[in-house]
Amino acid sequence: MPPKKSGSGKKKAPTAYNLYMKTQLEKLKKSEPNLDHKERFKKVAASWAKDPSNPKNKK
Repeated sequence: MPPKKSGSGKKKAPTAYNLYMKTQLEKLKKSEPNLDHKERFKKVAASWAKDPSNPKNKK
């Protein structure tokens, strides 16, 4: 017998980090198409640490 699914199957809302990464990765992919995904991810993650939309940067 297959295991029962719990919950209603709804996805959680994306976090500020998820939204930021998605938009910035797309922008960087267009502006620097020669970078591989790993390098793009590193650049965007570093910029997230300093971005004002990061809740940890709000005082």
